[in-house]
Amino acid sequence: MALRLTEQPSLYDHLETKSVAELLRDINTEDKKVALAVEAVLPDIEKLVNAAEARLRAGGRFFWLGAGTGGKIAVLDVLEVPNTYGVDPEIWQAVLAGGNENLVLDLEEAEDDVEEGWRTLSGKHHVTPKDIVVGISASGNTPFVLAAMKACKEHGIPCGSICNNPGSPISQYVDYPVEVVMGPEFITGSTRMKSGTSQKLFCDMVSTTLMVRLGRVEGNRMVCANLINNKVVDRLTRTMVERNPQLSYEYCEEVIKKTGGLKKAENYLKEQGVI
Repeated sequence: MALRLTEQPSLYDHLETKSVAELLRDINTEDKKVALAVEAVLPDIEKLVNAAEARLRAGGRFFWLGAGTGGKIAVLDVLEVPNTYGVDPEIWQAVLAGGNENLVLDLEEAEDDVEEGWRTLSGKHHVTPKDIVVGISASGNTPFVLAAMKACKEHGIPCGSICNNPGSPISQYVDYPVEVVMGPEFITGSTRMKSGTSQKLFCDMVSTTLMVRLGRVEGNRMVCANLINNKVVDRLTRTMVERNPQLSYEYCEEVIKKTGGLKKAENYLKEQGVI
């Protein structure tokens, strides 16, 4: 069995005797290691993103699947991406052990369910080989995630993963494994810390890169964001004015609200011969 570095004793001890300043400094020292560990596996992340892009361009869907901290991070990504980039929520989804609707209940025991993951993917979402599923597991051995990845493999569903141990079981069952090796956590076994931070970076990198590649960003601006609040309307309006300085702020705001978004507004004005 591969060594599970995430369960090894912390490099720090007698934490209860430390001052606030010492605790914060030591946690920060460990956190600094995260970005470098992610950097070390960028080629593996690239392979996963390329595969996901191909699936999405061909009409497939993207699924995160996880339990505990990783699953919650996945749900957060799925809550944010459709509004930020204006994509259909059907193509960007998450499967959380215990159910997304139970996010706040923290059903940790659900990670031991070896049937729920595939049952949800196949029964509720009708996953097919056109889609791609990415499992998140700090240990790389979470039963909920591991069983679902095995089932995906058996049914020809392309799949990837992120874990935080080298040579982990999950990497043997996916097409695009990513192992961000973080070493022992500051609190022994508390993978909500460095491992969780690496998973958040990973999710952000994957979803953001895919949205850029799929045309949801132009320049460096979110041009397809949903009009969810006044802040977003203002941001899109200012972007439209910058791109079309001959138009007033008030006019751009009116057209954006009328059409439902920046991209839609500019397409409408092009059809009308205004821009």
